[in-house]
Amino acid sequence: MAKKFHRIIRMCISCRERGAQDELLRIKCSESSLEVFDGNGRTFYLCDTCLKDEKKLSRALMRQCKSGDKDKLMNKLKEIITDDR
Repeated sequence: MAKKFHRIIRMCISCRERGAQDELLRIKCSESSLEVFDGNGRTFYLCDTCLKDEKKLSRALMRQCKSGDKDKLMNKLKEIITDDR
């Protein structure tokens, strides 16, 4: 019988849905700005469906980064997404 491998499950901060870690986008907040995870610091995950819903996503990002500058966060996230793909 084939051995089943364990997949790491993480939760999206916006919709609270759980998914495999390799299917989610991993980002970190550093001084009220978004960055791609570089190995240091606390991170959070976003799913593909939430990346399309800007209203829900902007609230989750402001809450996670403790920032009131929605436009700055959303612009940085769009930059990260285009660089990542």
